[in-house]
Amino acid sequence: MTAVQSPPAPPTARRRPRAVARTGLYAVLAANAVAVAVFFTQAGASSNALVLLGRLTGLYGALLMAFQLVLVARLPWLDRRIGMDRLTSWHRLVGFGLVWTLLGHAVFITLGYARLTSTDPVHQLVDLAETTEGVLRAVVATVLVFTVGAVSARWARRRLAYETWHFIHLYTYVAVVLAFTHQVAVGSTFTASPAATAYWYTLWGAALTALAAGRLVLPLWRNWRHRFRVVAVVPENDHVVSVHITGRDLDRLPARAGQFFLWRFLTRDRWWQANPFSLSAAPDGRTLRLTAKAAGDGSAALRHLKVGTRVFAEGPYGAFTALHRTRPDALLIAGGVGVTPIRALLEELHGHAVVLHRVATERDAVLHDELRELAHAKGAELHLVTGPPVPDKLAPAELARLVPDIAGRDVFLCGPPPMMRAVLGTLRELGVPKRQIHFERFSLAG
Repeated sequence: MTAVQSPPAPPTARRRPRAVARTGLYAVLAANAVAVAVFFTQAGASSNALVLLGRLTGLYGALLMAFQLVLVARLPWLDRRIGMDRLTSWHRLVGFGLVWTLLGHAVFITLGYARLTSTDPVHQLVDLAETTEGVLRAVVATVLVFTVGAVSARWARRRLAYETWHFIHLYTYVAVVLAFTHQVAVGSTFTASPAATAYWYTLWGAALTALAAGRLVLPLWRNWRHRFRVVAVVPENDHVVSVHITGRDLDRLPARAGQFFLWRFLTRDRWWQANPFSLSAAPDGRTLRLTAKAAGDGSAALRHLKVGTRVFAEGPYGAFTALHRTRPDALLIAGGVGVTPIRALLEELHGHAVVLHRVATERDAVLHDELRELAHAKGAELHLVTGPPVPDKLAPAELARLVPDIAGRDVFLCGPPPMMRAVLGTLRELGVPKRQIHFERFSLAG
């Protein structure tokens, strides 16, 4: 491993926002898991162990479904501390757990009642669906969840357009409604006591309220309040364009350098399409700026936007901000157009900063003149690293040469996925503590 200087003594210890939020989520989930177990026990046992196990898996499936709604609610407090990419990753993992608990619920309940009635499982399931209120709704909800789970598998997700996947994913909310009404209709634990009934209504109410607040009420309120519109469209080069956006009371918008919005430009042909673009300048209370490369139909169309175009913006989102700093000095590493949040962060950060901008050629160095001026004004070091991916210009030896005290700095990283994976490996080899490495991938969930 390449030798680097020992890091300086850390600043005064403080609780890390991400750790606090993560611990809080774990604690809430654990407390609810215990509450479910208590109410399940109070409801009494069944003479059939399979039925009993089916009820328990169904209850934990309901808990996971409610937790899923919280993870994708895009609540500002959680998003700023954990980040949408990590919340989405957890949502995906919990989703597969939900699939297995619902499968267990269906299998155990069907086999249990089939044993009690001496009926084969298929006929028993059909009989339950035809004669027991709420069971058919549960069957439909389970099929919907399985379908969403199947298209969310990596092999399927890579083959679907985002809009197609997102449309299918919306059926999850139909499954939630069907599952809740099934629980109300036949859930013995739901009606076992007034406390149990109150608990489940509170749990579902809180989850649905969080979802409605984060995904519907807050975006509508902010767009009504701020009235975003395009004020300028500036080509940066042949393939990159910056869009300047203004609005009312932007000084009241809680956006920070490094965050991103989901932008919908309300034109006839693009109003339905939302694209995640980072702020490429720190918010100044008057305008917001995004800078994007023409990598698809949505980003390519930005060049043709008209001044005055209305904008519907969801956000700000993301934990790629100075809130998570642990050290007084920073290293900012950008790859290609990933320089956009890095440029904004440099504007906001205090302390000494080193900026490494990795591009194939100097012509690809978007916003480099701005970076140079900012670096000069803030006393930061700026290195433009050019050349093909191989040999790696950010390999351990080269990175240690450019930034000898790298292990004593916070590292903010943004760029193409292959570059980020390579740099993360380099940082581990150089002994940079994980808590000092900050990065975020755009990852959206239904």
